[in-house]
Amino acid sequence: MADHYDDYTREQLLRLLRERDRRPRFGLVWERDEIDHDLSVNNDFVALDWDAELSCGEGPQSNVIIEGDNFDALRYLRMTHAGRIKCIYIDPPYNTGNRDFIYNDRFVDKEDSYRHSKWLEFMYRRLELAKELLTEDGVIFVSIDDNEAFHLGLLMEQVFGASNFVANFIWRKVDSPNDNKVAVTPDHEFVLCYASDKQQAHFAPLSAPDIINAYRLAADGSRYRDRLVKKNGKNSLRRDRPTMYFPIIDPDGIPVLPIHDNGEEACWAMGKDTVERHRMAGTLIWKQRQKLGKTVWEPYAREFAPDTPVRPYPTIWADLPTMRQAKAMLRDIFDTSDLFSTPKPVELIERLLRMISDPNAIVLDFFAGSGTTAQAVLNLNREDGGERRFILVSSTEATSDAPDKNLCRDVCAERVRRVIAGYDNKKGQAVAGLGGGFAYLRCRRIPAATVFRGIQHAQVWTALQMIHDVALAPYQDALPIQSAEGQRGLVIYLPKLTDAVLEALQSSIHAAGQAVVYSWQPALLAQRLTDPRLAFEPIPAFLVNRFGARSSAVGRP
Repeated sequence: MADHYDDYTREQLLRLLRERDRRPRFGLVWERDEIDHDLSVNNDFVALDWDAELSCGEGPQSNVIIEGDNFDALRYLRMTHAGRIKCIYIDPPYNTGNRDFIYNDRFVDKEDSYRHSKWLEFMYRRLELAKELLTEDGVIFVSIDDNEAFHLGLLMEQVFGASNFVANFIWRKVDSPNDNKVAVTPDHEFVLCYASDKQQAHFAPLSAPDIINAYRLAADGSRYRDRLVKKNGKNSLRRDRPTMYFPIIDPDGIPVLPIHDNGEEACWAMGKDTVERHRMAGTLIWKQRQKLGKTVWEPYAREFAPDTPVRPYPTIWADLPTMRQAKAMLRDIFDTSDLFSTPKPVELIERLLRMISDPNAIVLDFFAGSGTTAQAVLNLNREDGGERRFILVSSTEATSDAPDKNLCRDVCAERVRRVIAGYDNKKGQAVAGLGGGFAYLRCRRIPAATVFRGIQHAQVWTALQMIHDVALAPYQDALPIQSAEGQRGLVIYLPKLTDAVLEALQSSIHAAGQAVVYSWQPALLAQRLTDPRLAFEPIPAFLVNRFGARSSAVGRP
């Protein structure tokens, strides 16, 4: 192949390369250069401010609700949670053109020529960041409808890789006929599932107690069923599977070959080794019947009912509550259905979480909407004693037309607060609370050039706790030393360094094992404290370096 280009001049080769680069490649291409720049994309550092009044529960909190642009929140979580999120579920705007998708503080309508490209650019930026947050065995589920389903599939393939596609689930969202005078009415939505690495992802099967009904009840209380060893139906002839044609010795010591009732040579449904295993286990059962005018023996394989009956998950889900029931639940919680128009049923999210089967998973929803994901997490924890944690991210959805709107505060956080504490439904009946709590945090951008003088001590302490997977507690101004027990030892933050602080620090670490100390003067601290159990990190440089100097996802796909 190289000889083919030997006679080309340098200019000719450059022209060929430029033409190749301009040529569209296979996959998804959208008009990135023609659309307005996404104003959410920025190079600022992001900090989180703790809002004590909007937080819920006593003591340190393991759950988090973040108010702000999810691009900012995802960049922050990349600093604190990269590689730690087991499950992501999102229900992004469907881009119907009916005031459901805001781009640069404006609704995108149906007449916008770049409507789909704006949506793809918006989603691409966020999915690229989300990918970095997943554990090696993590998965992401994305709800979508027909408006962008096929574009999203290509985009997910581009971000996560075609080999990591798991399934496209179909959820029936309506349970009553649509009265619109149309020939075809959509009654479903999709949930696309991709894995960080499909080879490492694990999915629990679906509980299926009805399977027991297919087994007979024996005198000893066990349940069993007998399956004919001879194969029937398609590909059941000897010529189809010649290695499965062999004799099995019946109770009379006579070799039995697989023969169909019409006299054709058949084949067994299992090989010699499997037949022998059944024989040795006593589960090769012989039964007599009339065949071709003779009484013959036929072999069966006895199977016993499983202790925990399960089946693989189907990809069509018509057995879950619909959007009508989801709205009814929201109406019960708030006594109104006008707060959020497209809630998902909590049972849908619960099913997704059951699939990943991790009672200690960190679950992220960065299009948190009405807070359904948090309720699903709390429900499952109550059900099985798990310790799942949620991180919800929601914007205010304020626009120039509705500058005071705050979806995160007034709907998402309020719904979670009510299901935690309990509430009275529409009928006046008390609904017991699920317990738990959350920290309510708010994104704040800090220009990169001013981080060293602009970041606050409370913001530093919040970030350090999240990095070390410590339950969040607010910064205490009165304490000269902020400390918490992390998974790998003590985590300490020193806002100021004085002799009194040094003395208190030495006392606090005397009985501790390993500790990492964060300080604005780490070099001086290292000179004064030579304990080999201590590690020292500079603030805010440590956070800035983890956050990353580059703006994430600015590269072209």
